[in-house]
Formats: sequence, C-alpha cells, structure tokens
Amino acid sequence: MIKKLIVLAIILLSLHGFAQKNNSSPYSFFGVGDETAQKTAEEISMGQIGAAFNSTHQLTFSNPASLASLRFTTYAFAGVNKGLRLDDGTNTGSASSTSLSYLALGIPIGSKAGFSFGLQPNTTVGYSLIEEFRDGEDNLTALNLYSGEGGTNRVFLGFGYKLLKNVNVGIETAYVFGSIENTLLNRRDGVQLATMHKTDSDVRGLSSKLGVQYNAKINDELWLKAGGVVNFNNDLSNKGKEYLFSLINTDNGVVSARDTIVNNTFKSTIKKPLNTILSVGVGEENKWYAGIEYSFQDAIDFTDAVLEDNSKVSYEKSNRISIGGYYTPKFNSITSYWQRTTFRAGLNYKKTGLLVNNTAVNDFGISFGVGLPIGQQLSNVNFGVEMGKRGKISNDLVKENYLNFRLSLTLNDRWFIKRDIR
Repeated sequence: MIKKLIVLAIILLSLHGFAQKNNSSPYSFFGVGDETAQKTAEEISMGQIGAAFNSTHQLTFSNPASLASLRFTTYAFAGVNKGLRLDDGTNTGSASSTSLSYLALGIPIGSKAGFSFGLQPNTTVGYSLIEEFRDGEDNLTALNLYSGEGGTNRVFLGFGYKLLKNVNVGIETAYVFGSIENTLLNRRDGVQLATMHKTDSDVRGLSSKLGVQYNAKINDELWLKAGGVVNFNNDLSNKGKEYLFSLINTDNGVVSARDTIVNNTFKSTIKKPLNTILSVGVGEENKWYAGIEYSFQDAIDFTDAVLEDNSKVSYEKSNRISIGGYYTPKFNSITSYWQRTTFRAGLNYKKTGLLVNNTAVNDFGISFGVGLPIGQQLSNVNFGVEMGKRGKISNDLVKENYLNFRLSLTLNDRWFIKRDIR
C-alpha cells in the first residue's frame, strides 16, 4: 500500500514538474533547444553508457532490447538540478534550474519479454541574453534582449524480446510534442517605442528506434555484453505564429503592445538524421560492469524554419564517446547495508554538431553516482553528480562550467504471480 501511495505521489508531482523551467543555458537559444540525453540517472552516472547494459530489476532507456531481461515490475522516477557558471571572456555569471527528468514503468512478460512506457523531456529551452550596441564614445545606443522558454517532451512505448539464447531485440516508438516561445526585444536610445519580434512554435512528430543486445559468458563469472541501437531519421513539424509589434519603451519589464506590424503563421520541418549507438562491456552479474559506448549521426536540418533564421549558426555531424561502469561489493548481503550499495562513475566527450561563428561547441563531462538500497529489497535511491565544460571563450562564444545533481527512485515489485494458499 505504501509503495502504491509513493507511485501516486510521483505521478502528481510529475504533472506539475514537467511544466517548470528546465533549462538556463544560452545554448538552448539554438534550434529547438538543448537535446536531453535519453538515459536513466544510473546510465548518466556511468558516463552515459547503456546500450549494451541490461538488468533484471533496473530500467535502461538507451536500448529497448534490455527490456527482455526485466524480471521485476519497475517504477522509475528522477529529477535534476542544473547549475551553470558562464564566462564570455569579459563577464561571468551563474544560473540554475530544477526539473523532472522522467517517469517510467517497466513490466516483464513471462521469461522472454518485457515492455515499458513513460514520459521524459526531449529538448529544453530556457535563456535570457543581452546584446549591447555602443557608439564611438562608448555610450549605449541600443539593446537587443533575447529570451526563450519551453521545449519538447516525448511519450514512449518500448518492447523487448529474447529472440535467441544470447540475443535480445527491441523496438521503441515515441510521440514528440511541445511548444517553444522565442522573443527579441529591441530598444533604442531616444526612441519612444520599442520593437518586439515573437514566435510561438508548436512542435509535433513521431520517432522510433530499433535495438539488439548480445550476452554471452566468458567463463563461470564474467559476461560479455554488446549492444547496438539505430534511432531512425524522422521529421518534426513546426507550426506556429510570428508577431512583430511596437510597444511602450519602459524599464519595468511590462510589455504593452501598440501597433502590430506583422502577424503571420508559419510551417516548417525539422529533419532529424539517423543516429547509431554501439556499445560493448564486460562484468560480473550484479557485481561490477565496465563498458565503452560510441554514437554518431549526420547534421540536423531545418527546412525554412523560423527557429533557425541565423546566418551565424550551422550544423555538422556529431558524435559521442563514453566510458564508465559500476561496482557493488555484495548485492545480496544480509549483514551489511553498505555491501549492497552500488558505486558508479564515468566520463564522456561529445561533439554536439552545433557551429556558432564557424566554431564547434563541444562538451566534456565526468560523472559519479551511488545507489542506496531501500530496506532488504532490490529497490533503491540513486544520487548522481555531473561536472564538465561546454563551449569555449572564442569567436563570441560562451564557456559553460556545469554542475548537475540528479536524484532518482527505482521501486521493484512482482506482478501477475499466482498465490499458493495451503
């Protein structure tokens, strides 16, 4: 009963939490925002590896083939606090945001299959930028104020099946939806009215991926795990309205529209290319695991998109390499709580594919985590920390030093068990 109440509380919190501000990075200005890693908190704590990993009592989002190994009904819920330290070479600042990461449920089907469904962010937008213009005497003559919020979410349904003794296959389909608001406010010294350009975008579409995993014993204790995932190319529709209007030029932040100059509707397509993930690792079941993962894809493409009307921005091929793993001293210990504690660590380097002023924006991070068991069960609370750097101080770019804290809850149960009453 207590576990069911916890799950109900999680659902109610999630409905509120997904509507909160979930980003504060200036790089969420571009396109449809920052892409969210489609990983669990446990995977992120291992440097974002997960395509080859599977578990009887733990969900992994990287590869739907892992669902074939699930033996317990599993509830998964997570939140994240993102902290940023920004530096453009002249000024520094800080920002933070807190939001929910995902809500998911995995259910085994017999001894050879399993499925999962859930909700998680897909992209996030949350920025506020100022561009100043000065004359030859360094007097401020004009300001551009950029701001944006919103993003897209995904509702997903995955299924995994044990095709052969050592081979699992899986498929996942997701519906992507969300809205993004971008505004540009221009104010000029000595001009009574300011000008605002605003776009309200509604993004919709479907995505799917196919995964495979191979699991084989090397000896009595060691396992070899390999996995591959193909995220198929898909199109997202971007529909919305574009406004250009004048307003009273005030300093209190209150927008009072006067004359509307432009009021248009637009429709465009966001083409996401095929993404491939390859991973391999070795380990001892429920004891330790170490793996490496590599992913790559072609450049994202915006077709006549109002969201990407910027000559300073372009996209190229992207890739990511990750290394990580976990260690549990003795997961079934009945005498020591800390023997059942899981320790995770990893690192990753990502070439994001975003070019600003012909300068690549890359990301390097390291991560740590600990999984604390709940009572004598397989359920656990997971704490994770990520720290790293994105971008650099060059060609008008901003360097971000980030520190993220993640908290996740995994609850396990057995469903559809025939009770034996004697």
